[in-house]
Amino acid sequence: MQSYPSDWALVDVETSGFRPSEHRVLSIALLTIGADGQVTGEFSSLLNPGCDPGPVHVHGLTAQRLAGSPRFEQIASDVATFLDKRVMVAHNARFDYDFLAQEFARAGQRLPVDQRLCTLALNRRLSPPTPNMRLGTLAAHYGVVQRRAHDAADDTRVLAGVLRGSLAAAARLGLSLPLVPCPPREAVPRTRYPARVPKAACAHRNPGRLTAGGPLVQGMKVAITGDTRRDRAELTAQATTAGLNMMSTVSRHTSVLVTNVPGSATAKMRRARTEGIPIIDEATFLRLLQDVRPGVLHEPMSAPRSAPALQAPPPPHQIRPATPLSGRRVLVLGGSHPRAAATRARVTELGGAAAVNLSNSVTDVVLLPGGEADRRMPRIQSLVLPVHEESWLDAPTSAPPAEHGTTPKPRLAIRAS
Repeated sequence: MQSYPSDWALVDVETSGFRPSEHRVLSIALLTIGADGQVTGEFSSLLNPGCDPGPVHVHGLTAQRLAGSPRFEQIASDVATFLDKRVMVAHNARFDYDFLAQEFARAGQRLPVDQRLCTLALNRRLSPPTPNMRLGTLAAHYGVVQRRAHDAADDTRVLAGVLRGSLAAAARLGLSLPLVPCPPREAVPRTRYPARVPKAACAHRNPGRLTAGGPLVQGMKVAITGDTRRDRAELTAQATTAGLNMMSTVSRHTSVLVTNVPGSATAKMRRARTEGIPIIDEATFLRLLQDVRPGVLHEPMSAPRSAPALQAPPPPHQIRPATPLSGRRVLVLGGSHPRAAATRARVTELGGAAAVNLSNSVTDVVLLPGGEADRRMPRIQSLVLPVHEESWLDAPTSAPPAEHGTTPKPRLAIRAS
């Protein structure tokens, strides 16, 4: 390593996903090495991200295991001490660097990294005789034993061995290192305001606040604060389709506040604490959205007092025809979140009710791509519910839904009502 005299800070992070702007760091490990190749310091910590930990089957970090761990802003100064005035080293360094830069920005600090070295990029220059450039594969090539893949502390130990072997090979070949300069990034505000989602009218009365362990009910007033893992517009559209009243502010009438950072100090969070409004995270909200209970519709406006008690019905030509899906409750299966939400909105426009669960009130099913694999399909077939392709919504029949029990057609079991 003396052929490339530098102080090195080896880094590995485990994250809840792949997008730094949306996902969070779950664990971090750092190992510092001097110009003589000797280890000068070590640091590792699990972190409480305040959100769903994502692919637990990959990193093994469950929400229960992370509970009680510090938040990133609580260890940011320790991490900065290890990185300051050293070359940051990681395997696929852009990934680790981007996540750290985002976490430091959330903490209101600058990531103190001026240069970084990617061992993946370095080995692409070296072209070792390995089947791929994964960290574990390169570790075996350089004689380093990997004990626990996707464990941040073990990965930095393995990374140290790969770095030593890679630098030795580069020195023999007389190669320069692919160092990447890291100019300071403009910090993003700790509280970022997502694009405002247009307010949609809610047809149901507010049933009050969410009870502990209880379900969501149509008409509940829901507010969201802080970052969400799912796009805010998609999340709002899904909740609105389910019959919830999505609000941009918090008041004493708010039923529940959704946030992934319960310790934040946003205006909505402060008002929710003052009013004693229930607070849940995004994962809980998404789970409750799968079973929203029916609410009470708003009563129609009463007639003016001066109106006569009895009024003659309007002439036949003035009577509005029934909407195509009047009296129907349509369940949409499959498709992406935006496409499914748009399809449910189309059902509502046609006068139907968009169902989010398979219940006895469902009269029709619309199948989007991938919907045929839904676990509810056997139950749908046993109920002999009409199953339609998406194009059915272009010209649905306005006749009342057919009685259950009619023999469906093969494959999609599409039948005329």
